[in-house]
Amino acid sequence: MPPRKVLIVDDSKLLHRMFEMMLRQYPLVHAYDGREGLVRLGENSDIDLVLLDVNMPHMNGIEVLTAMKADPRFANIPVVLITTEGSEEQTDRGLALGASAYVKKPFRNEELLAVVQRLTAGAPAAT
Repeated sequence: MPPRKVLIVDDSKLLHRMFEMMLRQYPLVHAYDGREGLVRLGENSDIDLVLLDVNMPHMNGIEVLTAMKADPRFANIPVVLITTEGSEEQTDRGLALGASAYVKKPFRNEELLAVVQRLTAGAPAAT
């Protein structure tokens, strides 16, 4: 089985570089805001997981998540919300909208890797 493809949607170039080092075993697709993230999803039908920042310009992560879950092409792709805002209310809202997991920055690499491995293990086969 080919490695699972992960879409990183975050406005921080530093985090993109960090994810490249942490997730070397996964093919990565990069987007730097929510609008670009939706474009990348449309261009890559084999995305198996999305790591999605909540606070971004142009279109925030909650808006991206809502758009993904409303589109049958993307509705079943697991999404991990990653944010500096970790209130219980925001976590509950993200999970209620369909996020598979919620990780608060700063996070431990092991914590994020465990979430990614769990969700990619259960992801449907890439098309």
